[in-house]
Amino acid sequence: MSDRVLLVTGASRGIGAATVRLAAQEGYRIALNYASADTEAEETAAAARAAGAEVVLVKADVSRPEEVERLFAEVDGRLGRITHLVNNAGITGPASRFAEIAPAELARVLDLNVTGALLVAQAAVKRISTAYGGPGGAIVNVSSMAARLGSPGEYVWYAASKGAIDSLTIGLARELGPEWVRVNAVAPGLIETGIHERSGQPDRLQRLAPTIPLGRPGTSDEVARSILWLLSDAASYVTGAVLNISGGR
Repeated sequence: MSDRVLLVTGASRGIGAATVRLAAQEGYRIALNYASADTEAEETAAAARAAGAEVVLVKADVSRPEEVERLFAEVDGRLGRITHLVNNAGITGPASRFAEIAPAELARVLDLNVTGALLVAQAAVKRISTAYGGPGGAIVNVSSMAARLGSPGEYVWYAASKGAIDSLTIGLARELGPEWVRVNAVAPGLIETGIHERSGQPDRLQRLAPTIPLGRPGTSDEVARSILWLLSDAASYVTGAVLNISGGR
């Protein structure tokens, strides 16, 4: 049985699901967290199990402290202390000019993308860090190129939330380096996932593809491969990095 226990948040679809499928092939034992997409979560778990992985599903809203506490308690009980984390759960909210986005939507995005990521990272550190009796390990936060590009006219608030993820990554990497925990982030650009349809822009990838130097959007699998590399011992001297996965955009 593998001693590598990986928690992936927001893992029912998109980049999170691709990460679960690839991690299964790499021999991780996996905790798959999701908030609402039951069918997609079950399908992702089935694919990972078919690859030979032990997978547990935990439905929890990581923007809520009590749900994060329950999530980790369940993972502790069913798989043991995690050694690796992919902090992926996030939303954009509906595409809009900044001045026109409803305050409730701002709060919803920031609660999940920032507060949720902080709560999950905090709970993970208490299990992975050698300062808390853990074995050491690795954390990968999922940021976005929006943090650097700003997403004007679309998702300025989302870009701001991902800027916070970059800062979290750098600060935690420096704080936790002596405790055998590496912390990195990936910053995907235009990736073929359902996030564009859910934000009300189903044509977004087609419309913006000409702005990508490599000439095409990326795939969830391409992002997942970078995440798995950052989790692995092959990246043993990499911490505090934010890796752009954007086709040069």
